[in-house]
Amino acid sequence: MTRTLKDPTRERTAERLLKSSANKFYDPEVDIDWGAPLVEGKHFIPEHRCSLYGTHLWDRLTPEQRIELGKHELASIATSGIWFEVLLMQMLLKVVYNSDPTTNHAQYALTEVADECRHSTMFGRMSERLGVPVYGPTRFLREVAKVLPTIGYGPALYGSILVAEEILDRLQRDQMNDPDIQPLVRMVNRIHVLEEARHVTFAREEVERGMAKLSKPELLYQRYLIALVSFAITRSLINPRVYLSVGISPREGFRTAWSNPHMHETMRYAGGKIMPFLQENGLVGAPGMHLWRHSHLLPAT
Repeated sequence: MTRTLKDPTRERTAERLLKSSANKFYDPEVDIDWGAPLVEGKHFIPEHRCSLYGTHLWDRLTPEQRIELGKHELASIATSGIWFEVLLMQMLLKVVYNSDPTTNHAQYALTEVADECRHSTMFGRMSERLGVPVYGPTRFLREVAKVLPTIGYGPALYGSILVAEEILDRLQRDQMNDPDIQPLVRMVNRIHVLEEARHVTFAREEVERGMAKLSKPELLYQRYLIALVSFAITRSLINPRVYLSVGISPREGFRTAWSNPHMHETMRYAGGKIMPFLQENGLVGAPGMHLWRHSHLLPAT
């Protein structure tokens, strides 16, 4: 492989992140007590973050059913997170494949892949510990997304990473110190939040660097791609089958959730940090605005 000129700014950032990764990382197999009992009566996600909160279907549920639905929604988010992290790892490995492996940039990309492997294992272990079905995205989304590592590159690739990571980060930061949430869930959230902070720094700089080089036709493609991926991310979080856990049909539950103003507000809250960044850098705009609006990540107008 022919070595290319190294970008000094990119290399300095990657070097700093490599040092941070070496100094502070977690091993879920060691740092989480998977055998600890779940605490009776504690929630898995805050009630106001449940997809049906405030609807007529929510009013029909008992307190125990509300906790149960939250458990299944948490497992759906976690297993959908595994799905996206696997796609992310494929895209990062493509970056490494086309890079000079002696650069800090390529080596940090590999370090991030290692982090995501641990996170995916952690989410899988948590889902198993909760004793719920394996959810993940719907079969349709799973099949369609197979093309993403092929068509995804540039600012839209890193922007999509940011959307997925920062949506979860915003929600998990609320929960990791909430005494009403299960201790196991709080620890999983804490580990993910602390390690993802490095990934966010890496991806934000790549978005800024990549946007400065785009032609007008390329900008339109990048805008549409990130809007499409972001819409798929939001729709994949809650698998419709979770509603069967409390006796609600998947179709009715899904329709009610995505017409629920409280759910829309949760998505806007989750996008509260990443959307201004993407807008400032020009990644939000035509031709993907209808997808952004239906993702409910943009502030209400």
